[in-house]
Amino acid sequence: MADAYIVDAVRTAGGRRGGRVAGIHPVDLGAATLDAIAARNDFDPAAIEDVITGCVMQGGEQTMDVGRNAVLASKLPDSIPAVTIDRQCGSSQQAMQFAAQGVMSGTQDIVLAHGIESMSRVPMGSTATLYMKEGLGNYKSPRLEEAYPKVMFSQFVGAEMIVKKYGFTREDLDAYALESHKRAIAAVESGAFENEIVPLEIETPDGKEWHTVDEGIRFDATMESIGSVKLLQEGGAISAANASQICDGSSAVLIVSEKALKEHGLTPRARIVNLTVTAGDPVIMLEEPLFATDRALARADMKMDDIDLYEVNEAFAPVPLAWMKHTGGVHEKLNVHGGAIALGHPLGASGTKLMATLLNALETRGGKYGLQTMCEGGGQANVTIIERV
Repeated sequence: MADAYIVDAVRTAGGRRGGRVAGIHPVDLGAATLDAIAARNDFDPAAIEDVITGCVMQGGEQTMDVGRNAVLASKLPDSIPAVTIDRQCGSSQQAMQFAAQGVMSGTQDIVLAHGIESMSRVPMGSTATLYMKEGLGNYKSPRLEEAYPKVMFSQFVGAEMIVKKYGFTREDLDAYALESHKRAIAAVESGAFENEIVPLEIETPDGKEWHTVDEGIRFDATMESIGSVKLLQEGGAISAANASQICDGSSAVLIVSEKALKEHGLTPRARIVNLTVTAGDPVIMLEEPLFATDRALARADMKMDDIDLYEVNEAFAPVPLAWMKHTGGVHEKLNVHGGAIALGHPLGASGTKLMATLLNALETRGGKYGLQTMCEGGGQANVTIIERV
């Protein structure tokens, strides 16, 4: 089977709900990262054979194949097709895996994996609740209700279940959240994000300016301030401060074949080593990255000690904590530039966003192998392993 290579990976700096990025239409937000990939790499963009876009809330401004609309709004040729997919929070990680599979199969040579999510403009859950409120149906069909009677598939319930199953306390979660902010602050101050962030021109009361710093980072965060945030459930441990932040953002990864590298004079930054996707219990839901990682390492004939850095999406603090407890991963290698608790989780854009951060961190730290995984609705998980070249 042919190899697939990552040539480049970019992301926008996250915007908080109703914040600095909320004024940008999601199509234009997505176009910004497509344009950046084309501008940063010296090749004819007409050679791109497909754009695969992850987006979770595919309604309103994010409907009608938002990926194709982003292509049309960008500087890319109109001849480039695009498709929009939904694997919940792993949507653009799955886009990346589909892109790699197209290259590895020999059917394509240059594919862009892409993600878009404006959670300010198309709120989380809105595509389901709109129809339910209007009495037009429920995503739980009669047969699904029969299979899972009186079960509400809820990420918040799943997060609390993981807390109890693995014996975490609120203090554990808050301490992890504080560290996420500290690492994000250190990354900003050291310039670690500069090579991955695409500047966005935004309108402010004082005029136009560039958005280049993730808006969700709490530069004044302390254990006291995090611990003062109200719990989402009485008697629980999850609060908004130890969970991922609602976020607006876009990201993109350019994946090519060895043939394309030679024909277009492109320089690879990483090789795709393994692509894994698994599914398990849809009720606890967020636990599947643990078992998906086991399978990915086994298929790649690797051990955790072989991995230099890992990105595990911080949907809720207990997810990466449970992942480390299960896999034997160490915090020193995990989300070294902070995670979604500090930087935000723009749903469908998070997969390719995490890859941009992982790839840059491997390069700046001289690591060889990186692993990325995230929990997803329905009890699913993707794992991608890369080798820096």
